[in-house]
Parts: sequence; structure tokens; C-alpha cells
Amino acid sequence: MDHQKNQEGAPFAPNPPPYFEKQPYNQQPPPAGWQANPAMPTHYQPYYPPYSAVPDSGPVIQPPLHTTVIVPVEPTSEPDYLGYSIFTMLCCCMPLGVAALVYSIRTRDANRMGNGTEAQRNSRKARDFAHSALGLGIVLITVYIVLRVFILKA
Repeated sequence: MDHQKNQEGAPFAPNPPPYFEKQPYNQQPPPAGWQANPAMPTHYQPYYPPYSAVPDSGPVIQPPLHTTVIVPVEPTSEPDYLGYSIFTMLCCCMPLGVAALVYSIRTRDANRMGNGTEAQRNSRKARDFAHSALGLGIVLITVYIVLRVFILKA
């Protein structure tokens, strides 16, 4: 395509279509006594609401269908055994200590949310896993010491 370019290098806009004096679609001019709004062209029609509508009634406001009541949650105070879980994870038995730590964190979250039954269940599991990790750690350390003593004497 051949486009003419101006001095900055942008193409010129094509010429607009020619202007016709004749109105499109065979529109009739308004009657002589009719006062037209000069701000609104003659080919626009104003909107008239249907006859069933009440004039100037404003928006119709309906009551809500349901109401949501938000009750503030009071946190519960189940023990989370977090320190005990971290100790058993680092010093006794790592896998059982990690499980105790996970349930300790879940207990803390349930305490904050106010869910007492879940907090109680998770607290009990954290305590059981931490006790198991401590017991298994004590047994393993005892067996290690006994074997080490008997192997050194032999």
C-alpha cells in the first residue's frame, strides 16, 4: 500500500466521506411551531417509560432475604505442648517428634479459632506422640549405652 507520510513519519489520515445536505432515511423536518432542543440533534428520540411505571417513584428497595450473624469467637486454652514436641523432635526420636510438632501447631490454630473439640483432640495426639518419642528415645539411648559398654569390655 502506498501511504503518504508527514514530516514525522506517521501516515496521513484518509479524507472523510463527502457531506450531503440531504437527511438520511428520508427524515421529515420538524413542524414549524415545534421548539427543538438545540443541544439534542433531531434524529435522537427521548426515552419514555412504559405506562405501567409510576413516575418519579425512585428505586425500589427490597429487604434482604437472609441475615448473617457473626459471633465473635473466644479462643480456647488447650495445652499445645509445642516446647515438648520440639525437644522430642531434636533430642529423642525425629519422626515421632515431627508428628507431635504438627499436632501442636494444629492445636494452636484450633485454640485461636475457638474450636475446642478439635483443639482437645489435637492436643491429646501431640502429647501422645511426644510421650512416645521420649519413651522410644530413652529406650534407644539405653540400648546404645548397654551395647557400647558390653562391646568395650569384650
